Amino acid sequence: MPLILSRDDYFPSPAMPVAVAERMPQPSFPPHQHAFEEIVIVWRGNGLHVLNDRPWLITCGDIFYLREGDCHSYDSVNDLVLDNILFCPDRFTLGFDWNELLPPRDLNQSASWRLTTRGMALARGVLVQLERESRKTDRLSVQLAEALFLQLALILRRHRYVADGSRALPEGEQLDLLVAAIQGHGSRPFDLTLFCQQNRLSERGLKQLFRQQTGMSIGHYIRQLQLCQAKYLLRTSSCLIGEVAARCGFDDSNYFSVVFTRETGLTPSAWRQRFHPASSAIISEAGAP
Repeated sequence: MPLILSRDDYFPSPAMPVAVAERMPQPSFPPHQHAFEEIVIVWRGNGLHVLNDRPWLITCGDIFYLREGDCHSYDSVNDLVLDNILFCPDRFTLGFDWNELLPPRDLNQSASWRLTTRGMALARGVLVQLERESRKTDRLSVQLAEALFLQLALILRRHRYVADGSRALPEGEQLDLLVAAIQGHGSRPFDLTLFCQQNRLSERGLKQLFRQQTGMSIGHYIRQLQLCQAKYLLRTSSCLIGEVAARCGFDDSNYFSVVFTRETGLTPSAWRQRFHPASSAIISEAGAP
């Protein structure tokens, strides 16, 4: 059973509806659940966020909305800096319809969102005040903390987007535009030079900006996205290894197996066997490692 984090460990009083837990950096952390809800905002670095058994590669600008009972963990972290904004909806007193601001609990909707550069700047300012007030216990601080959380939720609602390439981003949001394009490209090869030409961007400058903000190269980010998708498919589907490779952008299943093994320490078949030991031999391709 995963570790369950209690309210008493994070909220200064039974009346306080919000708490901010800074992680600078966020270490690897085992699977756990909460007796509260949570918003995760990633500021820097990269790592693997496993939410309800699905791996997500996370980096600067990623947001997650976690509900009570969700199970998540962090692994393969590299200078990962984030904020956890914890909240208890049953303690809110403003009478606001939070369903308008928080994404619905819909299994068909992406659990991962992106925050524009402008949104990140606005959110930072509010979080500084929210972190300060949420550590107090007096009545006015409790009310102000809820009001600040409402302001934060409004900012996130206005500036968040799903990185599927379908959203028109504000002019100048180079990093967001690039991430949206990459994640919306699916299994097709991503042509960075063409992307920069189409959007009138400096390829060299974009590469430098991406490494500065995320701690990795664009090519490494794309490869890690492919491997995250492969891990998810190996765990949840009955696709043959060759099908998984193709759906994740690898033309050669043998090369896919080499890359997967190098990055994870396990062959694709061995990774699958961790979750489906009885069926792994049946659904793996003959001769595939």
